[in-house]
Amino acid sequence: MTDDERAEHEARLRGVLYLSCPDAPAGALEATAEAITRSAGRVPAAAVPEAADLARPRQPYSADPLNLCGADLRGAALMGADLRHADAYGADLSGADLTGADLSHANLTGVDLSHAHLTGANLTDANLSNAQLSHANMNGAVLRDAALTDTDLRSALLCGVDLTGADLMYADMTDAHLRGAVLTAADLSEAVLTGADVSEAVLMGADLSGAVLTGSALEDATIPCPDHR
Repeated sequence: MTDDERAEHEARLRGVLYLSCPDAPAGALEATAEAITRSAGRVPAAAVPEAADLARPRQPYSADPLNLCGADLRGAALMGADLRHADAYGADLSGADLTGADLSHANLTGVDLSHAHLTGANLTDANLSNAQLSHANMNGAVLRDAALTDTDLRSALLCGVDLTGADLMYADMTDAHLRGAVLTAADLSEAVLTGADVSEAVLMGADLSGAVLTGSALEDATIPCPDHR
């Protein structure tokens, strides 16, 4: 097994262990995944001793942040999961069901969440920069103060989403559904909203400088005088 294969295997194991033991300490998940990966290809002589720590309660997030970096969680059932402050940099959560999950303050930089279900999820202050969210269902989700710089939100469902104070600079929201979304004080500078449905959305105090709104539906939207193309 190459180093890259070992790292990929370990990332997948971390994800599986979280699904199996969501209340286990993050350090126990990492140590167990590493121990199993280290012995890959050999017949185990005994149970992995690190696994005993999976039964211990998790420490506060400030002392024990959940590490799901690079984890393969495609299609995972994570409804209502507690992923506060999790570090899931580069993880694959495409098609995952995160309905009602708490992802507040999570690091989701570069995460693949395309076609994922995030209805009613809490993503307050989450970092979703460079994430893939095309065709994701985020209706009713809370993304207050979230970072969505350069994020791919093409054809995403964002109806009624709270994006107050969110950073959507350079985000691609082509054909996205933003009906009734709250974008108060959001930064939409240089964002692409071509063909997007922004009807009934609230954009008071939003920065629309350089935003592309060609073909967008803006009926009944509360919008400032923008500087857009």
